[in-house]
Amino acid sequence: MEEIKRRKRELVYQGAVLNVYRDQVELPNGNVAEWDYIHHDGAAAVVPVTEDGKILMVRQYRNALDRATLEIPAGKLDDPKEEGIVCAKRELEEETGFRSEQLEWLITLRTTVAFCNERIEIFVAKNLIPTEQHLDEDEFVEVEAYTMEELKEKIFAGEIEDGKTISALMAYAVKYC
Repeated sequence: MEEIKRRKRELVYQGAVLNVYRDQVELPNGNVAEWDYIHHDGAAAVVPVTEDGKILMVRQYRNALDRATLEIPAGKLDDPKEEGIVCAKRELEEETGFRSEQLEWLITLRTTVAFCNERIEIFVAKNLIPTEQHLDEDEFVEVEAYTMEELKEKIFAGEIEDGKTISALMAYAVKYC
């Protein structure tokens, strides 16, 4: 593949979760194009599996969709250098009220490679230990437990649309079920 060269990167918006840039790139044919680029520090997520094989899910409001969604527990890294497993452990306890000392890496995914560098490491948590939720001030989360079959039905009925959740659940089903 011929090389594309970035000539310029300009920050156009700095937010709490992401930064938006306008890049000027030189294409292999010599033309110059402007491309949008969104920087995200990264995130981690977890598939929490109960002793009876059910998966804990969180239902929470998502502003971009203006409705609640059903997802696996997840959250952004506190620092770009934070290890994904550390973030996953924290988010598991914060959102579900369970912790685990047995987390295993499942997959890593990039959410939208055309314009964003977000990277999400996903883990499976077993041997869950009840603690209590530690939600952020702006989080309102309900915890629900489902069988893998119920979750597959929800995916194929269009009730679960979140990409990280679908990817994680299907990878879990292939690897463990």
